[in-house]
Amino acid sequence: MKNKMTLNEFKEKHYGAKGTKKRDELDNGYENFKLGTLLYEARHAKGMTQAELAEKVGTTKSYISKIENNIKEVRLSTLQKIVHLGLEGHLDFSIRL
Repeated sequence: MKNKMTLNEFKEKHYGAKGTKKRDELDNGYENFKLGTLLYEARHAKGMTQAELAEKVGTTKSYISKIENNIKEVRLSTLQKIVHLGLEGHLDFSIRL
């Protein structure tokens, strides 16, 4: 039990405190990964392939794949298009301070 640490302790030890460059890169990378996972799950819930979603949105299967696999960051306007037009869903935002 001595060697156990929380996730935040691990991140601080290996990536530094919040606000440092290395830690911010880690946290931002996680947010992009989470977004890609959410899109993947929503697409599957709708029973759509990447190609079908891309066609509805007016983009390519490759682009959808890159977003879902955290290879490419998505612009807000494109994300809105994917969610509203492609998935016929609603996009929610929040700001926490």
